[in-house]
Amino acid sequence: MEAKITALYCRLSRDDALQGESNSISNQRELLARHAREAGLRNTRFFIDDGHSGVTFDRPGWQELMREVDDDNVAAVLVKDMSRVGRDYLRVGLYMEQFTDQRQWAAHRRALR
Repeated sequence: MEAKITALYCRLSRDDALQGESNSISNQRELLARHAREAGLRNTRFFIDDGHSGVTFDRPGWQELMREVDDDNVAAVLVKDMSRVGRDYLRVGLYMEQFTDQRQWAAHRRALR
């Protein structure tokens, strides 16, 4: 049986790209990979939505991640910040409840600040 994955989710909309380098996909990837490595999280897998708005959750990378969560294949989800998940914070909260271990999500979210 394969170990559950540590999902590393990155998103950058076209509008975010105008704000400069801080939210770039490459920066998000580097930050998340480093944190997973330092925290001893293994079996990492990136889910990326480059050029997709956070207003909708109908994004290919997000939908793929949600399928993995629904199939109980995800041990933890790491994101740079909650705005990468989406702009509808009520719905983001509902998605957080869906994840198998909210404490792990929250602990790593705080560590990425």
